[in-house]
Amino acid sequence: MGRMAPACGAAAIGVALLTAGAPAAGQQVRGEDAQACIAGTGPAIRVNIVGLKDRRGRLKLELYPGREEDYLKDDHDLKREGKFFGRSFAETPASGAVVLCIKAPRPGTYGLFFTHDRDGKNKFNFWQDGAGFPSNRKMGRSRPKVADGLVQVGSGVTTVTIHAQYLRGLGFSPMSS
Repeated sequence: MGRMAPACGAAAIGVALLTAGAPAAGQQVRGEDAQACIAGTGPAIRVNIVGLKDRRGRLKLELYPGREEDYLKDDHDLKREGKFFGRSFAETPASGAVVLCIKAPRPGTYGLFFTHDRDGKNKFNFWQDGAGFPSNRKMGRSRPKVADGLVQVGSGVTTVTIHAQYLRGLGFSPMSS
């Protein structure tokens, strides 16, 4: 295989580094941590959200330590115990793909949880709001387990897709099922 000229090689590497963290055409990364995903600097998680019930309210990602006893625990308790907790809000876009970003403090395993706060009151309304996690297992009426929210985050940007779930019948499930 031939050797690439140094200027071309450096340019190609620079373009690859700049586009590695870039979203696909037409996707705007949203949330307070969006710049980490746009720049591809990581460690961060780019989250593609699919299946929103509507385009009302706010979207929220929460990142917890990857342990069952810490998953979905009150953020004040986690901070008091000296444990990591991350949160990123974004307004729900009127149309188009929904791509959110949240930073992680370092590479590792974390528990990720998504909520669609449809009334914008920042308090989960079981009857109205949506939720989801990376495993995309139907929630039913049970509290999610950390195994459903686990994400292995590297030094760059990790991408996951979450299917939003809403109360339907006897439990939470995606809108399309």
